[in-house]
Amino acid sequence: MLQEYAVIPHSVFVSVDKGRLSDMDHKEVFAALQTVCSEVILALNGSVSNSSNVDATDRLKGVMKQIQEHGHAVEPLITGFTTVYHHYDLDAQTPGNGYRTLVKVVQSCVIHIIQKARYIASNCTGAFFRMDHNVVEIEAYCSALCQLRALLYLAQIILNDNTHGQLYSQDEGGLRERFVQEYISMHKACFYGRCLGFQFSPSLRPFLQTVVISMVSFGENYKKQQTGIGMAALSFFTSGKYVVDPELRGKEFERITQNLDMQFWKTFWNVTESGLFSSLTRIASSVVQVNVTLTVPAEGLSLPLASDPNLSVAVNPPVAHWGPGPVNVRLISHTLRQGQDSAELLALSRPEGPQLSLPGSFNRQTAPLSPCLVIHFHGGGFVAQTSKSHENYLKSWSKDLNVPILSVDYSLAPEAPFPRALEECFYAYCWAIKNCHLLGSTAERVCLVGDSAGGNLCITVSMRAISHGVRIPDGIVAAYPATLLTSDASPSRLLTLIDPLLPLSVLYKCINAYAGAGCQSVQPAQQLDTLVALGQDTVKMLSNFAQGASNWLQTLIEQKAPSSSSSSSSSSTTSSNGPSPSKSNSVEKPKEVQDYPENFEPLRSRCLVDIQIPCTPIMRNPFVSPLLAPDNLLKGLPPVHIVASALDALLDDSVMFAKKLRNMNQPVTLTVVEDLPHGFLSLVQFSKETQDAADMCVRKIREVFQQEELPADQRQPGLV
Repeated sequence: MLQEYAVIPHSVFVSVDKGRLSDMDHKEVFAALQTVCSEVILALNGSVSNSSNVDATDRLKGVMKQIQEHGHAVEPLITGFTTVYHHYDLDAQTPGNGYRTLVKVVQSCVIHIIQKARYIASNCTGAFFRMDHNVVEIEAYCSALCQLRALLYLAQIILNDNTHGQLYSQDEGGLRERFVQEYISMHKACFYGRCLGFQFSPSLRPFLQTVVISMVSFGENYKKQQTGIGMAALSFFTSGKYVVDPELRGKEFERITQNLDMQFWKTFWNVTESGLFSSLTRIASSVVQVNVTLTVPAEGLSLPLASDPNLSVAVNPPVAHWGPGPVNVRLISHTLRQGQDSAELLALSRPEGPQLSLPGSFNRQTAPLSPCLVIHFHGGGFVAQTSKSHENYLKSWSKDLNVPILSVDYSLAPEAPFPRALEECFYAYCWAIKNCHLLGSTAERVCLVGDSAGGNLCITVSMRAISHGVRIPDGIVAAYPATLLTSDASPSRLLTLIDPLLPLSVLYKCINAYAGAGCQSVQPAQQLDTLVALGQDTVKMLSNFAQGASNWLQTLIEQKAPSSSSSSSSSSTTSSNGPSPSKSNSVEKPKEVQDYPENFEPLRSRCLVDIQIPCTPIMRNPFVSPLLAPDNLLKGLPPVHIVASALDALLDDSVMFAKKLRNMNQPVTLTVVEDLPHGFLSLVQFSKETQDAADMCVRKIREVFQQEELPADQRQPGLV
């Protein structure tokens, strides 16, 4: 798809096919960068005598020279990666890995600079040209290019230290610690201010700005002695300053991502569970006849042995940490089917709200049992969200596929660390197979589907089915799955230094929580009600703000930049944009990191924090990190279909896992979509690109249901 980039009106557009940049395109891009920087400097030299802002003019000329210097240094790095990055793809038909992604992100940043610089060169002598505003914006992108240059140097280390085709560093120390030290000390605020989301699809940028503004507003008032409307008012009124001051927003977001605890992230992510937010998403989602939550009792199951259906195997209910307990699930079906209106199923249902459909409320003819069944495990980093957060696209999938979907609400960390979630998901899978007639299906074809943490659970549940000897699913569709829950560095994980949705500190918090590092498991008395956690008024205020802001936020940020804010941020940027920042604006570089050229130093942050690096042996448990599983645990997996994003920090998880399965002659496909962040399934209503990616997942599920039957001697026996 040919895409045009326009930062402001009347700019000179730079058109480029982001998804298919050839190995030669980067030379033209960097040549254009040098040319346009020279054009800006020449135009400014000719306009000095007429300029009313000599200081801003000098700053702009200085930053254009810095961009030229960064461009000269970055181009050979990009050339080096483009000559070898194809060796790290799954195959020639599936281009995608962290090295390609870094090249793509750098080129995207350079393209934004080129078009902005062309606008400046063409308009800097005009009477209505806003010099201060344009200086601040070009300085922000100069800072971003500087930091991306540092990431390329770090990626070089990974490339040089690893074996051929290996994306993850196998060094137990060294680079892992250096990577964390760089994350702690490197300046990241520029990626959350004016440059926020420059690498993603343009249609998603207003949404990302809304999320970041909502997050920093909520984070500023987090744990203050305010409740109800007081907290709501604080969050609402403080959000205004982050709308008009992108630099302040970036600094505050950097502070929040590194310093606030796991409870903050659980609370903020669970805003999507609020009644108002759910009501708004339901308006845009498909109408289904069955949407009911069920409580599966903690009772032992007996299932036929896959290798000999005349024998049976016992499956115990989940017991980890606090003993046997029920499992909550959600049944979604576009059409009311046989069994879904049974008294047996109704006895398991639990009311969730007046807007949900209960099977017993229908007085109409039921459709026959479907031969297919989807079992879904939601994402949320193992620590947040439920099936309710994901029901928007699940309802659409039930309609498109015409099959019932069972989504599992497994217990969340840190209260329920590994292996509680895996035990509950496996038990729910076995219960669904045995009781498929209650769910409106014969379960002749069963597909496990999950995103992120849920993708991990799809794989590990299948591994557990193999180890227990019970029937395995007919296929797995995993969207951007987490297959390596360790602190190993990879080129795609370098994106955690710039990603607004998956920063490294947050990723590590999720891993530590799931691994049970420093946590004590606590049996939840009842499912957390987000309205109680946040206060109903707060949730309503945040939700209203989030819905409305995406419509006008982009325009407001471009059109309004207060002089005081511009002056302050310009001064700060100027002091930190040089090759050698002053000591007052930087921290001493960790002694371990000596991998940058002598004349280069990335910008340093004042916001420092100690990050707890995941180091518990549980991380390397194959049922936590399936990428590390031995062949005998992976041999026999059903066909695995992975849908990943080229701009996801977990991309290399997908690539390496697909490679491992292919090397074992296991059936696997990998699809890499462009220009979307981690978690794109939760963003289907925000852009055509995310909807297309979700449709790709539907096609893969349909492939599982339509794949040819194996010969009788190779077929897994069905369960009665």
